Amino acid sequence: METVVNNDQLITKIEQALDTMRPYLAADGGNVKILEVTEDKTVRLELIGSCGTCPMSAMTFKGGLEEAILKAIPEITKVEAVNLTPAF
Repeated sequence: METVVNNDQLITKIEQALDTMRPYLAADGGNVKILEVTEDKTVRLELIGSCGTCPMSAMTFKGGLEEAILKAIPEITKVEAVNLTPAF
């Protein structure tokens, strides 16, 4: 049986998952913010500060932020970042 969670509760859970990664982002002068959670349970994030322009941002997103959210909140179907910097 699927648990019904309102959007505020979902955002709180996402923030808690992101809080596990924020010290690492802050150590490099960056952070992350939630832009939206869509009806289909897609989380859209924005990397801010130095994380927004870092060539390693795709790895940070995939291996850190996305993984932390999907692991902590199974009802989330997808995590997207709006501003990943491609690594060259």
